[in-house]
Amino acid sequence: MGRREGVSKGGPTVRGHVMFRGSYEHTIDQKGRLSIPSRYRELLRENYEEKFIVTRSENCLVAYPEAEWIKLEKRFSQLPHLDKSAKAVMRFLVSSATECPVDKQGRILIPQYLRTHAGLEKDVVLAGVIDKVEIWAKDRWDKEMSETTDNIDELGGTLGI
Repeated sequence: MGRREGVSKGGPTVRGHVMFRGSYEHTIDQKGRLSIPSRYRELLRENYEEKFIVTRSENCLVAYPEAEWIKLEKRFSQLPHLDKSAKAVMRFLVSSATECPVDKQGRILIPQYLRTHAGLEKDVVLAGVIDKVEIWAKDRWDKEMSETTDNIDELGGTLGI
């Protein structure tokens, strides 16, 4: 049977896996509160607890539903603990991870140290990336998308798409 995609009670899925997709522009306030797009909130409400685990990534932040984060932590726990690369990646991601529940207004509060890392000041882009949501400063997102657009043929070719 081929890959099946559809919209269920729990939103867009592929083989039962919840899919975050699309990008949305929002603003983050001075206190670090960021509105989560209603589509993402619906996916959380119907499939997970209404909170994200937010951590840093290379040039942005990554928000995982808690159940997806737990899967990632289980994978980390199986990595060789003496391997320098494994320790560095775990240290980078896990040490900065924080729970960010969605409040009644549909927002999460992102701590200052994470906002600083990602350069989040006002204009923000939330981008669905299958099982997680990336949170970008708009200027960094625009630069990333421009570079990706310039190299899309090469990048797609290495992935076989």
